[in-house]
Amino acid sequence: MTTTERPNVVLIHWHDVGTHLGAYGHGDVTSPAVDRLAAEGLRFGRAFCTTPLCSPARGSLFTGRYPHTNGLMGLVNRGWEYGPGERTAPALLSELGYRTALIGQQHESRDPFRLGFDEVYPWPTGGARCGPVSVKAVEWLEAAPAEPFFLTVGFFETHRPYPAAEYPPADPATVEVPPFLPDNHHTREDLAGFLGSIRVADAATGRVLDAIDRAGLAESTLVMFTTDHGIAFPRAKGTLYDPGIRVAFIARPPRSWDIAPATPDGLLSHVDVLPTLLDVAGGEVPPFVQGTSFAAVLRGEPGPRRTEIFAEKNYHDEYDPIRSIRTDRFAYIRNLEPGTPPRFSGDIERSPVRLGLGDEQLRPRPAEELYDLDDDPWQLRDLADDAAYASVRAGLAARLEEWMVETKDPALTGPVAPVHDE
Repeated sequence: MTTTERPNVVLIHWHDVGTHLGAYGHGDVTSPAVDRLAAEGLRFGRAFCTTPLCSPARGSLFTGRYPHTNGLMGLVNRGWEYGPGERTAPALLSELGYRTALIGQQHESRDPFRLGFDEVYPWPTGGARCGPVSVKAVEWLEAAPAEPFFLTVGFFETHRPYPAAEYPPADPATVEVPPFLPDNHHTREDLAGFLGSIRVADAATGRVLDAIDRAGLAESTLVMFTTDHGIAFPRAKGTLYDPGIRVAFIARPPRSWDIAPATPDGLLSHVDVLPTLLDVAGGEVPPFVQGTSFAAVLRGEPGPRRTEIFAEKNYHDEYDPIRSIRTDRFAYIRNLEPGTPPRFSGDIERSPVRLGLGDEQLRPRPAEELYDLDDDPWQLRDLADDAAYASVRAGLAARLEEWMVETKDPALTGPVAPVHDE
């Protein structure tokens, strides 16, 4: 098989794991299957979602468009759906002759049969546990069709909660507490449960990867692994700081392409995934797609290099409008309703870590935030009012405004209207 031939595609996606995996430098995490995939393929070190919320993040992954463009600006279980006429990855790939199948988790529509897949094996929202989903995925792969296929395998994990009966927790004494969280017993116990869910999800991922090998599909199959957004902890999920929007993204090209493992360090956005899929499938990228194909990188060639990442937040449990731009060095955040405290999603609000959260994490947010990622990778020192960075702040603010105008962001004219279920 040459790099110009059309590969099968298997896309494995988890909930709420960010980059919290061994392959991304977390030594306290047990994730041998995902780590092996990274060692065999391309581990993208600076990949980002478009929003730190479940439904809208997945919407961008499967449409190549930002939430305020494709219409999916909040959770489907609160009434949000794609806008009329949105084209999705499975529908577009089906038109190119691919057999498309959904197994397990999806969070882009209350009716999964609307998403454009040829085959749908859904679970109720919150019920797509990795055990039974991986069993069904293995069965499907063992009887895979002869024509090229696009299979998505979605796990509910590592979404909260983390019941110990399902996810035996790690030892709280051995977990590594990120610098943006308080190091206390509440945080450690919560992280220990999270690490337990990672271990279980990783084992299920390993079963899917082994099935690809056993079925003789690895030579002709592009395997992708990602998650919707960052971890479900304060200052991560639901925020536009890196812990909220930076995601794992791993791609193992078909083994017949003979591409050496690598760690591309360029910026990558989830909106780039759909055009890449269409590119490797031999299709044209429609003009309405807002991402850029990185298929050249998968083929071992130089690819386009992003200079900026855009992200947004609109609705989760409540309206919380935020926009951001991130470059190689700087992150600029605009809070469109300044003066309000951070708004946690319900699962974080009810979590153990929330009990141990100090006042520092609850201060009202300013209109603008600016961080120098070279000196402050965890974004703990806001430089928006630092005169030495005034020109940087102004330049990023202007570029963010320009992007909002280019993409017809409804937040430019005031609060985004809710759907009827909000």
